[in-house]
Amino acid sequence: MAIAARSRSGFYRQEVNRTVWEVPERYRDLKQIGTGAYGTVCSAWDRRTAAQVAIKKLHRPFQSKLFAKRAYRELRLLKHMRHENVIGLLDVFTAEISLDRFRDFYLVMPFMGTDLGKLMKMEKLTEDRVQFLVYQILKGLKYIHSAGIVHRDLKPGNLAINPDCELKILDFGLARQADAEMTGYVVTRWYRAPEVILNWMHYTQTGKGRPHSGNAVWNVFNLEKSVLSCVAVDIWSAGCIMAEMLLGKPLFKGNDHLDQLREIMKITGTPSPDFVVKLQSQDAKNYIRSLPKVPKKDLHYVFSKASSNAVCVLERMLLLDPECRASASETLELPFFNEFRDIEEETEALPYDQTMDNTDLPLDQWKRHTFTEILTFRPPRDSKGTSL
Repeated sequence: MAIAARSRSGFYRQEVNRTVWEVPERYRDLKQIGTGAYGTVCSAWDRRTAAQVAIKKLHRPFQSKLFAKRAYRELRLLKHMRHENVIGLLDVFTAEISLDRFRDFYLVMPFMGTDLGKLMKMEKLTEDRVQFLVYQILKGLKYIHSAGIVHRDLKPGNLAINPDCELKILDFGLARQADAEMTGYVVTRWYRAPEVILNWMHYTQTGKGRPHSGNAVWNVFNLEKSVLSCVAVDIWSAGCIMAEMLLGKPLFKGNDHLDQLREIMKITGTPSPDFVVKLQSQDAKNYIRSLPKVPKKDLHYVFSKASSNAVCVLERMLLLDPECRASASETLELPFFNEFRDIEEETEALPYDQTMDNTDLPLDQWKRHTFTEILTFRPPRDSKGTSL
């Protein structure tokens, strides 16, 4: 009978829902709080900082090149982020001390407690709460976008909130248009920018296969693939989320991608000829031209209970043409946010080096790069300048 290997010095083992977790002694009282395709999350008590944390164990991160690259990218993105409205890394560890035994690793992040989706189900938000939450979303987006990163899948479930109503953006830069999310959960579709849906139409209806990456969104447009163009997908999603906060229900609740587009155009109106000309896909052009002409709705009428300043924000974000949408920085300047604005907090990030994102490496090299990233991690410093 095989004897279980002893844990590395300073680590202990605990079974959580039939999965063995091997974690440092400082983290205690593990309880599963979430699980998904890529990993499981437990809450834990950090004895060193006397605070609750969230620990994510990635699900077999080295089972394939695709999983290994995604795991490496998630680790690097989290290491790069240092902003109060963007989830960052408090710690990263593996119980293995050599590369040849390296199988699993764990990401330690702040514990938030809930997310915006759950919060909206529990209560109707007042406009001042909406102000504060949207302000934080935009500050986080400004930071992420300044690093050259596009979230691509912003939705209420990706916005973590603590009891003080402080918000952090999760899972940024990880979504890919070729992922199952394109045809997966219905909720995700409600926050998709129209250009993403038009791109999906182009690839599925012409039989040309699915888009290869997030940047392929722009293949459907005769647009320059600038970061400014790409980040507009997140601004649309943020507008949809703000609209839902104000209405108490999703603004665009399509049953499928075509229905989603129809729901959007009931509010935005049928696209102008200038917009249609920008479309590269003949299928998308023909589809839009076949739609009955619908005038643009007055958002002041749709959001009759909201203040004029709140509606003004939505008017700048929910524009059909991505080139016309305000950036996160521009939106923050609107009067709606004056009460909460602290310009010193509206910081930008250092550029994120995306060289590796377009690299095709063997599995063992992704594993080696990930192991190196773990070994070179330095924890963030607290307000007193000491390491956590």
